[in-house]
Amino acid sequence: MPDVIDASWPRPGKIIAVHAGYASRAAESGESSPSLSYFLKPSSSIAVSGGHAELPVGTDQLRAEGEVALVIGAPARAVRPEDAWAHVAWVTAANDLGAPQLYADDRGSLLRAKGRDGFTPLGPALLPAGDLDPRALRVRTWVNGEPVQDETTGGMLFGLEQIIADLSQHLTLDTGDVILTGTPAGSATVRSGDVVEVEVDIPGTPISSGRLRTSVGEADGAAAAPRSALTPELRAKLERAPVAGLSAQLRKRGLDNTTVDGVRSLVAGHRFVGTARTLRYLPNREDLFAAHGGGYNPQKRAFDAVEPGEVLVIEARGETGSATLGDILALRAHARGAAAIVTDGGVRDAEAVAAIGIAVFAASAHPAVLGRKHVAWDTGLTIACGGTTVQPGDILVGDADGIVVIPPALAEAVADDALAQEDEDAWIADQIRAGHPIQGLFPMNARWRSRYEQQRQQQPDGVEKVNR
Repeated sequence: MPDVIDASWPRPGKIIAVHAGYASRAAESGESSPSLSYFLKPSSSIAVSGGHAELPVGTDQLRAEGEVALVIGAPARAVRPEDAWAHVAWVTAANDLGAPQLYADDRGSLLRAKGRDGFTPLGPALLPAGDLDPRALRVRTWVNGEPVQDETTGGMLFGLEQIIADLSQHLTLDTGDVILTGTPAGSATVRSGDVVEVEVDIPGTPISSGRLRTSVGEADGAAAAPRSALTPELRAKLERAPVAGLSAQLRKRGLDNTTVDGVRSLVAGHRFVGTARTLRYLPNREDLFAAHGGGYNPQKRAFDAVEPGEVLVIEARGETGSATLGDILALRAHARGAAAIVTDGGVRDAEAVAAIGIAVFAASAHPAVLGRKHVAWDTGLTIACGGTTVQPGDILVGDADGIVVIPPALAEAVADDALAQEDEDAWIADQIRAGHPIQGLFPMNARWRSRYEQQRQQQPDGVEKVNR
């Protein structure tokens, strides 16, 4: 085998990855009693010496996990831990990439989430294993030049020799097979334009795999993904339109069930416009919370992933007996540029959340943490919030009257008609202030309608005010 991984490097027969390799990672993910477990990645996922990793269409983030990779040099079957290292030919750096938004769809297999072409970068240099102490290796990861992971194999739950020996009890490790030995705490969420670097070395020595560099970008098919309907021009219109007027226009189109009921703004006067990013909570069940609610759970992933101008909408089933977020998560959403947070559950640290500056609409304040009533379950799917169905990408507008959910395909027409109605209502209000009776004016009869239209034509830049 070559000393540097390049295009001539033979594709391995199999890639085996360890779920929980380091104590720090187990603590971060909330695994109380981790044991050795594995998953397979296809050999077609290898990208030699880094390269470019594409976001799957419909996703906007990857998880980057720096790891020590082992390359088997001699077949291993039913070997003892003390003999295991002799079966390793090479050590190098790996980046076990995955798309967290696809985890649930894979139902545990991780095939789509982690098996995509280019999702197993390896390299660049192969370090001869016979020259290395398996307990003294270090793995480090950087995202855009900033360090995010730094740990040695001394912090592993199971030594590298133990992993090899255990695997060899279940299957034959063939020459060229690759083992990804798990990632320490600090694996990072990365997005299009980010650059990830991973290095395996021995501290204090010149021994190093070199930096494995991988850039992240959109997939070729991403251009076909639907563009957000909320253009800057449409956003400007919706920022001027009152929720009551928008609701009325939706009702005219036969949509009566478009308001998020039972929520109010933590701060009087807050209003927002944005597209929905959804998060669903299920009723807490202790065993499910232990398995699903700890570590980097869907709640944390949603707040880390919310994009500028988006509204994080949380389904909490109207349960107000505990909080659905607090000040730290609200601060994260604000830092990410979110337009608002909407939850039909409770908010803790309510005064601190209100002071952050982001619009937060909630059903109540409550001091208890999430786990009292909820387990964060999944993101990016159709949910119910405040009795209303909300889909990712729906447009939400909120003000003192409440929140309305607008289907993107109707948004432009609804906004235009709502603003036109606002102009008309303002003109009617002026006539009422001038002493005219409501009868025939609200709604306008033919005579008043003719007068209104004439004045609009006379004053194209603004409706003429009469009887002031």
